Amino acid sequence: MVIGVCTFALQIPESASLKDKRRIVKSVIARVRNQFNVAIAEVDDHDLWQRATLGMACVSTSQGHAHSQLENVMRFIEEQRPDVPLMGYEIEML
Repeated sequence: MVIGVCTFALQIPESASLKDKRRIVKSVIARVRNQFNVAIAEVDDHDLWQRATLGMACVSTSQGHAHSQLENVMRFIEEQRPDVPLMGYEIEML
């Protein structure tokens, strides 16, 4: 069993309040959950209006599949939400 973990940061330039940020982050999380079989949640930068750090995880039988799945999610986010630029991400296998 392999667990793939990805932590990534999003810039939210349109956000003028925590309420705006929460709306955008919830939208990203819902889209990812609907499209992929991964767990995803906001894990840091809770008090910053224009930045969100999210974490996601997937379980697989092979390291290659888990890594591929997480990279597909990152591409999906970049394609679906061009208004929320990806500031960077880190993938780790456990």
